[in-house]
Amino acid sequence: MKSVKISLEMAQKVKEFVAVTQASECEILLKSGKYVVDAKSILGIFSLDLSKPLTVEIYSDDCDELLAELAKFAA
Repeated sequence: MKSVKISLEMAQKVKEFVAVTQASECEILLKSGKYVVDAKSILGIFSLDLSKPLTVEIYSDDCDELLAELAKFAA
């Protein structure tokens, strides 16, 4: 498992983030405090507090390409 901190303060960034995660076959979760949602679910993401940094957890050993794509959302 690998985790990174990201920021998704604008709706356009959420849309771009979901497009990146949906293209991946890995299991990806998004955490905000005690809440955890599927990172491929746009509705789930909008249920979180997007004013604070979020933690992305990627459950795969082969996710270097995905991590590179997520770098543009780094908090």
